[in-house]
Amino acid sequence: MRISIDAMGGDFAPQEIVAGTLQAAERLEGIEKLFLVGDETAIQAELDKHKGPIPSCIEVVHASEVVGMGESPATAIRRKKDSSIARAVEMVKDGRAQAIFSAGNTGAVVAAATLKLRTLKGVDRPVIATVLPTPTNPFVLLDAGANPDSTPEMLMQFAVMGSIYSHEIIGIPNPSVGLLSIGEEEGKGNESTKKAYSLLSKSRLNFIGNVESSDLFGAKVNVAVCDGFVGNVVLKTSEALASMISSWLKQMFRANLLRKLGALLAIGVFKEFKSHADPAGYGGAPLLGANGVVIIGHGSSNAFATFNGIRVASESINHDVNHLIEVELERINADT
Repeated sequence: MRISIDAMGGDFAPQEIVAGTLQAAERLEGIEKLFLVGDETAIQAELDKHKGPIPSCIEVVHASEVVGMGESPATAIRRKKDSSIARAVEMVKDGRAQAIFSAGNTGAVVAAATLKLRTLKGVDRPVIATVLPTPTNPFVLLDAGANPDSTPEMLMQFAVMGSIYSHEIIGIPNPSVGLLSIGEEEGKGNESTKKAYSLLSKSRLNFIGNVESSDLFGAKVNVAVCDGFVGNVVLKTSEALASMISSWLKQMFRANLLRKLGALLAIGVFKEFKSHADPAGYGGAPLLGANGVVIIGHGSSNAFATFNGIRVASESINHDVNHLIEVELERINADT
């Protein structure tokens, strides 16, 4: 497997990105090449900190520019031809790499992948799929922000892609698919979701109908489908709520000595809770539907998140996720 890594993307690049890449090189099987794309001097300085020999599968590819997290995606991709994001995506386009991982500007990654890689056969637009935790199995939410306006046909495609990803990467045998709406009844929702409901009902997917936002974290559904506007609101609200709960707990346990002692006794529980809720363990969000494996990490990705992003990219290659998406979409289109 050959994977290009945007070494300059994210809040802690290149230090954490390089560290996570080294972990992947040492721990993952089947890795042929890991290309660290970015400022050669900065990347080499991080590699020089590594104790022991640098794995032979790691190769540095120089890129002279960096897309900032606050830059306009379209403008940055158009003007910064030698950015680490652009070069890493181009390596997939040229066949030198099979996948890309980037924790950089999400919009720029989506724009570069859409423009340079195009889409898989049968896919109108690529979709950001985010894996979120529940008390049992995690679920896939898509679209998480790539397409604010989505047609019913696109929502149908999202459901297919999310179902395949849930089955192949998360390991759910027959993923249940729910359409995120304002009520469980078939007639609830806007015109787009109503039409999407009709399409999904006739498909071979394990479609369970409409689901409400209150159902998402109760393990009721394995794949939740919505347009990018709704999905991004759900995602950002969930992240803010988790942050608020964490902040509250810290304040409450620091209120007095007795509570501090209680926190010490419960430290194992807190660590287990954090491991389940930590997005770093899921390896980032795949951009499904792009003609190449694209994994987008959180901007705050550390070495652990980078390792998992590369791991998920390798699993997507191994499971041939993109081919399975094309085959299933062809089947569904033949049935309609």
